Amino acid sequence: NGRSEASAARAKRAGMEGAADMNELMSSADLFLSILPPALAETLARDAAAAMTATGHRPVFVDCNAVSPGTAGKIADIVTAAGAKFIDVGIIGPPPGEGATKFYASGADAPLLDFMDGDGISVRQMGSGATRASAIKMVYAGLTKGTFTLHTAILMAADMLDIGPELHAELAESQKGPWQAMNNRVPFLAADAGRWIGEMEEIAATMASVGITDGFHQAAADIFRLLDASPLGNETRETQDKNLALGDAIRIYTETLKTRKAAE
Repeated sequence: NGRSEASAARAKRAGMEGAADMNELMSSADLFLSILPPALAETLARDAAAAMTATGHRPVFVDCNAVSPGTAGKIADIVTAAGAKFIDVGIIGPPPGEGATKFYASGADAPLLDFMDGDGISVRQMGSGATRASAIKMVYAGLTKGTFTLHTAILMAADMLDIGPELHAELAESQKGPWQAMNNRVPFLAADAGRWIGEMEEIAATMASVGITDGFHQAAADIFRLLDASPLGNETRETQDKNLALGDAIRIYTETLKTRKAAE
């Protein structure tokens, strides 16, 4: 209950069976995979723990969210206090069926996930450290999504400075790899930007926890806020224009930036 029509449609396409509420879900599950925007991960863990207590049924709780080791530790405490086993997972790669999907798993009970290895999912054990899987997800996404936001910021700056065509030509000549990556990714980031804001904040917290500046990824979160506020932020992966040109996307982003600046 309470899911959007789009979520319900995706679940139906995947052959999922619906549950009326969290108590029904917990009562029928052996394994619970938590995969949602990271800002909601701790709340879901509390809801799941409450349902475990209410029903007396405690499936293995697997946190697969893009959260910092610190947040993963808090979730582990919530779940284990309810009497359930906890496994930390960091997912790297596209959805199953679209390429190699890697489930990095850690914690004393992580081997319980080995049965999932195969059929598009590669389970990769990282040992008994409770939050090692979250750590690898954070630093990996800090590079990939962090790079996407840097690309976007540079292209927007060039557009605002009225040197976009000249920069594009130079990048196409001397930075062929990054230029191709920009064309492939930057026009389509806005559809996911809303759920990636929290991920950048979790990465920033991870960096700060080891004494490295959190500034890079706080800035990345701000870029995703801007993209989410643009007209393209209203699109989803299913509805976005797959043929949108890089230059057109950048112009939409910079118009959103101009609107923001005018309102300040």
